[in-house]
Amino acid sequence: MTRQEDLDGALRPPELTPGARRILEVASELFYRHGIHAVGVDAIAATSGITKRTLYDRFGSKDRLVAAYLQARHQLWWNRMEHRVSTASQSPVLALFDSYIEDSESTERGCAFLNAAAELPDDHPGYRVIQAHKRAVLDRLVELLDSDPSEFRDAGSTAREVYLLMEGAVAHRGIDGDDRLFRSAREMTERLLRERRTSATTDS
Repeated sequence: MTRQEDLDGALRPPELTPGARRILEVASELFYRHGIHAVGVDAIAATSGITKRTLYDRFGSKDRLVAAYLQARHQLWWNRMEHRVSTASQSPVLALFDSYIEDSESTERGCAFLNAAAELPDDHPGYRVIQAHKRAVLDRLVELLDSDPSEFRDAGSTAREVYLLMEGAVAHRGIDGDDRLFRSAREMTERLLRERRTSATTDS
């Protein structure tokens, strides 16, 4: 199995009935707003208007519901991010950066994947989804830099630096409750890309 196939498998949401989608929508909102451990299946069942038995019939366990929540959140965010990147008038990398905050699910409490990682053990099925999501974002940054006509000298290193700026920006949005550090991180990213692009062009 290739790396991409492994990522795709970990991130692919399950096929769901309309009733199961309703359960997942409710669970997703509650997990993000209140935390995974704080939300029990009783609360999910009551809010979605179904029985616990139906929830278990559809998902098997709370752990699998958590994994489905993360997969669905990844897919929704990824589709919007790709649209933003494909229609970007300037830097696709900055378009991806902006997708961490804009045109995505709510981020008032920071990154859903980082929040989940803080709650889940590394053998939880949702943890593999978190790892796959983060790898996919970093890989996409490398792809965008590799395909840039400016020919960055070290796309991998630059991608990792941009990635860390994005991660810190969205994490602090959840802590601080505003976009000040996000805007600073974006400016730093613009400057980094400009310097790396100028360096690569000058040395060629």
